[in-house]
Amino acid sequence: MELTIIRWLHIFAGIIWIGLLYYFNFVQAVALPKAKADNTAAGITKHVAPLALLWFRWAAAATWIFGAIYLEMAKIGIGNAFLLKGTAASIGIGAWLGTIMLFNVWVLIWPNQKKILGLVQADDAAKAKAARVAFLASRTNTMLSIPMLFFMIAGSTGHGLPM
Repeated sequence: MELTIIRWLHIFAGIIWIGLLYYFNFVQAVALPKAKADNTAAGITKHVAPLALLWFRWAAAATWIFGAIYLEMAKIGIGNAFLLKGTAASIGIGAWLGTIMLFNVWVLIWPNQKKILGLVQADDAAKAKAARVAFLASRTNTMLSIPMLFFMIAGSTGHGLPM
């Protein structure tokens, strides 16, 4: 597959991922307490959140995979990026931040959201703990998204790679 196509697939998947991250943190997190107050939250938690989380986690995986393929096809090397070698250092910082964010999605956010949404059995104490862990991981990803995007873009321009 051509390098430019891989880059655009990486960017497109990233837009979906980060767009949903911002939706969860800036829209749903604000709207859900109001929806609970007027008894309309069930529509969000039953229909919207599970579908959004499906797209969210697979967009995260696709973004990372296309990024790794891009690094290899562009002759930067995923190893050079992750070891922050030479001109791969800045794009490597973006790759590390994206990897941390991917970990947060699959290991912290998704398993805890399953408890919160009732997709797996959990008592009220477990749901409260899950809500806190998912909240913190999601807010961490929101904060990491800004430098991650900066280093992803800055790192690619130093190699004369196609935008």
